[in-house]
Amino acid sequence: MSSSLALALVPLFLTAPTTPVITPTVVTQTFSEPADADDPAIWVNQRDTERSVVLGTLKEGGLAAFDLRGRTIGVYPAPLPPAPDAKPGRFNNVDVLGDLAFVSDRGRDRIRVFQVDEHGAKDVTNPATKPVFSGTEAEVDDQHTVYGLAAGRINGHDVVVTSRRNETSIALLNVVKGRNYDTKKVSTLDLPSTFTLPNGEQWTVCGEPGEGPQVEGMVIDERTNTLYAAQEDVGIWRIPLRSTGFGKPQLVDKVRTWGAPQRYNPETEECEADGPNPGFGGKWLEADAEGLTIANDVLLASSQGDSRFVAYRKADMKPLRDFRVKDVEHSDGADIVLGKLNLLVVHDGERPDGTGFAFIRF
Repeated sequence: MSSSLALALVPLFLTAPTTPVITPTVVTQTFSEPADADDPAIWVNQRDTERSVVLGTLKEGGLAAFDLRGRTIGVYPAPLPPAPDAKPGRFNNVDVLGDLAFVSDRGRDRIRVFQVDEHGAKDVTNPATKPVFSGTEAEVDDQHTVYGLAAGRINGHDVVVTSRRNETSIALLNVVKGRNYDTKKVSTLDLPSTFTLPNGEQWTVCGEPGEGPQVEGMVIDERTNTLYAAQEDVGIWRIPLRSTGFGKPQLVDKVRTWGAPQRYNPETEECEADGPNPGFGGKWLEADAEGLTIANDVLLASSQGDSRFVAYRKADMKPLRDFRVKDVEHSDGADIVLGKLNLLVVHDGERPDGTGFAFIRF
């Protein structure tokens, strides 16, 4: 782990005998459904870092902007449904690239683009932008739509990667600038849902009938042209990335239940253990594997199932340390910025009366 990150996040981060607990500096207001907090991203004000802005998706509540004290400075509604029986906009994940924020609109299967400054955000999406995965508006309403999202600059091109809800697919899009901003899909990749175990048996990820093991948490490493993608019930993938497509994916860490027999219970609508865990999975991530963010040579991952975060050395994906954030449960997303700002923001998924975000300044 980089010494700056280790020392900044918590004293004796590497040598603590138990999982360290970090206390948030501030927390945002609590949001209740349909404004359900989910994923944060940090916009850095290059002129005055103390006037930087944190963005957070609120599902059907749209997109929120916060100052560094956690105060809400703006909320930008998700689009209304185009017809009475159609699905409304539902903002799932957000990432920042320069002065633009890209948002996956899970409700309408679009990528929405916002211009960001110290006062908040403004929607600058091309009004004619098309669905990413759906062929028709009727198919949009089936909600196998854009879900996770990461943005970055690869080989001189601004790109967005988005995943598909309830599917194993991810798509690469190029950013198109005109009067407004749009995204153009240039490539797709389907990750597996069935794996060969070390004992030679085939294991298929359990899920509700008709649904595959989806990806949500993603981050682009611009220094190495690499996408890291968290497939929730599988683990973390490392995928070479070009502006025109994907390289061969490599599964670099697995959730603990990888390879364990499970069955779907329609009464509880959950997957349940159907035999002993053979121990083929990893040791650090408790499904779901969720939010990913990069701090120099370290990848941070949300182990949502047991409300921890795991730090990996990117070069070889060696787990370095885990930690918790005090009173933060079942975190979906996270973002970190080092340097003058030194800020970690995480989603807080289970407050007594809703959800929100927690900020850690270090």
